[in-house]
Amino acid sequence: MNIKLYILIFVLIVNVFFIFLAKQIKYFLFKKRKNVFLKLLYSRVYKIGIPLLLLIDLNFAFYFFDLQYKEVKFFINLFLISWLFYEIIKYIIYTTISIKITQKKRVRRELFHLIINLTKVFIALIVFISILSFYGVNITAIITSLGIGGVIIGLAAKDTLSNFFDSIRLISSDAIHIGDWIETRDFEGFVTEIGLTYTQIRTFDNSLVVIPNTKLANDWVRNWSRRIIGRRIKFWIKIKYTLDIDEVNRVIKEIRKMLISHPMIVTDEKIAEIKNRLHKNNLFNIEDKYGVRKTLLVYLDEFDEYSMNILVYAFSITIDWEEWLKVKQDVLLKVLEIIRKSKLELAYPTSVIFHDERKNLWKE
Repeated sequence: MNIKLYILIFVLIVNVFFIFLAKQIKYFLFKKRKNVFLKLLYSRVYKIGIPLLLLIDLNFAFYFFDLQYKEVKFFINLFLISWLFYEIIKYIIYTTISIKITQKKRVRRELFHLIINLTKVFIALIVFISILSFYGVNITAIITSLGIGGVIIGLAAKDTLSNFFDSIRLISSDAIHIGDWIETRDFEGFVTEIGLTYTQIRTFDNSLVVIPNTKLANDWVRNWSRRIIGRRIKFWIKIKYTLDIDEVNRVIKEIRKMLISHPMIVTDEKIAEIKNRLHKNNLFNIEDKYGVRKTLLVYLDEFDEYSMNILVYAFSITIDWEEWLKVKQDVLLKVLEIIRKSKLELAYPTSVIFHDERKNLWKE
C-alpha cells in the first residue's frame, strides 16, 4: 500500500475515534453532571478538538487530491491554527479558574478576561503579519518606515491607548473585580466586565453603563463589595425628656446586651477565628485591609429640640443587602420591645400652645 492510503486510514481512525470518544465522554459527564470541573474539561477539550480535526482533514484533502490552491490552503490553515491557539489559551485559563474554585481560592475573573482579550489582539496581529508576509510585503521595511506615520497613528489612537493602559492599572491595583458593587461620581451598580478600553456596569435600574477605563482609573470609586464582615447598622432612638437617669442607663445597657447576644451582630468573640487567620502580616491594619468591622456603640448621644437621642451603632455579620435588612429589622423590633417594657417613651415633634386667660392686660 502507498503512503496516501496509510494516511487515509489514519485520518479516518482519528475522525471515528474523536466522534466516538466525544460521545462516550458526554455520556460519562451526564452521569457526573454535578461535577462542574468535568463538564468544563469536556467542553474545552471538545472545542480544541474541532479546529484540530478540521486542520488534519483539510490538509489531508489537499494532499490526497493534489490540490494546488495555495492561497486557499494558506488562509484555511491560518484561520484554523489561530482558532486552535485561541481555544488552547481558553482551555488553560478555564482550567486554572476551575482548579482555584475547587480549592476555594479567590478567582480574579477580570485578569483572565484581560488575558483572553490580549490573546485576541495578539492573534489578530500575527494573522495580519502572516498575510503581509504571504504576499511578499517586507515587514522590516514597514516597521522602519513607521516614524512619522507611527506618531500620527499614536496621536489618533491616544485615547484608545490611554484606556488600554488604564485597564491594566485597574486590574493590577486590585481595586475592582467583576461582580463588585461599586459607586462612582455618576453611576452605581455591579461590574459586569472590565475590557481593554472600557468597563461595563449594570446599574440597579437594570441599565448597562459603559465607562472608559481612563475615567474610572482617574476618579474616585467606592467599592461596597470589598469587605468580608460588617455592614453598618446606625440609627438614633429618640425618647422623651426625662430626669430618670437610672432608667435611661438601664435601657442603654439592655440594648447593648441585646446587640452583643444577637447571633448576627459582629463582636470580637464571633469573629475571633477569622481575625486569627488574617493576622499573618502586621504591616497593615487587617480590619482596614480586608474589610472587617466590629464597632458596637450604644450611648446617649445628644439633646435635641424635643428628644433625648440614644445612638445605636453596630455591624451585621452578613454583608448581603437583603440579609442585612433582615438583621436590621430584627434589631429595630428588639429595641422597640425594650422601650415598650421600660418607663421611657418614644418622642415625636409636638407643639404646645399657651393660652393666657388674664383680662385687661393692655389697659392702663
